[in-house]
Amino acid sequence: MPSDAKILIVDDHEDTLYALESALAPLGYRLGRATSGDEALKQVLRGQVGLLLLDVRMPGVSGLDVVRYLRRLEQTQHIPVILLTGFGADHELTATAFALGVADLVMKPVDPWSLRTKVRYLYDTHQRHLALENEVRELRALVKDHDPDPATARPARPHPDPHVPPQRDGEQQPTAQERT
Repeated sequence: MPSDAKILIVDDHEDTLYALESALAPLGYRLGRATSGDEALKQVLRGQVGLLLLDVRMPGVSGLDVVRYLRRLEQTQHIPVILLTGFGADHELTATAFALGVADLVMKPVDPWSLRTKVRYLYDTHQRHLALENEVRELRALVKDHDPDPATARPARPHPDPHVPPQRDGEQQPTAQERT
């Protein structure tokens, strides 16, 4: 089941927002909408955005401006972004978008099946990445809390196999059968 993070769809045209929401609704993810780059930035900075579907050309703050800003902030730099454009293939836009770390650049009109596939993959991958980061933080906290005083700790025992890291007393070493 999808997490609480939403997919934020950003476009200055209501009909495009509706079409994109209709295309993504079968995925079962929470969807949000914004009609400007400013509104999109505010929603992303409030948190709980797991993927951004962003029109490139909007009045005021453009999609590329939004991405530039998000990539400068640690809390938002890894949110996957799919840029949408209705102006056809543009080499300069493509180069700029991918240099900013955009996951994909999609031409309008959008193929719903292809969009759902990309969104599902990027959203789920990002959620797994966040879950792993949380797990690493929790494990580091556990290790820090249980790390013995280096002055009283016993030295690590070398293992006969040079590819296995040294083990401290009390740690289980795999048997020969378990290693194979």
